[in-house]
Amino acid sequence: MEHHVTGYWFLDAPPDWKPPQDLVNFLEAGPTPVYIGFGSMTHRSPEESTELILEALQLTDQRGVLLHGWGGMAKAKLPNSVMMVESIPHQWLFPRMAAVVHHGGAGTTASSLRSGVPSIIVPHFADQPYWGERVAALGVGPRPRARARLTAQKLADSIDQALSDQTMRERAAKLGAALRVEDGIKRSTRYRTPLESITELEKATFFKL
Repeated sequence: MEHHVTGYWFLDAPPDWKPPQDLVNFLEAGPTPVYIGFGSMTHRSPEESTELILEALQLTDQRGVLLHGWGGMAKAKLPNSVMMVESIPHQWLFPRMAAVVHHGGAGTTASSLRSGVPSIIVPHFADQPYWGERVAALGVGPRPRARARLTAQKLADSIDQALSDQTMRERAAKLGAALRVEDGIKRSTRYRTPLESITELEKATFFKL
């Protein structure tokens, strides 16, 4: 066998890392928010992108944590129900969210799946549409929404679905629990990984579709 499924390799924050107190205060001040961030993806009009996101949150009556990223959003004046952050470790932030909206990069997708909450993928290019379709096929998030055709209403519809679909939320929680017990790095150090040792989750995820 020349190819082995090891599970994800995660690069987590140092164990002594502590979140900013203003973020902790925000999370404790109200209902669980929705995360929205597109990482290194840029946008020709960050202000327009930010307004779209704020409108979607308003339509769904949800609080939000926005990631500024590399210029995909503008540091505009935000309502009290929304906070913008520069960079927060995914393994700490995502499990504290009601849903995770992101661009569908491989690493962010891995972190969002491990968190155990539904993922809403807004692919921009490259492999991101693939990951969006995989998330939808596994039933742990809505169908992907292409960034080029994204509207506030479409994003709001996806957020509503991710928050209200109990079956989706249960599937996301189950998949997250399974990923959190994997150790992809340790497994990769084995010289050989017998096919029969591959978990049923891995078979369902990578071999059946």
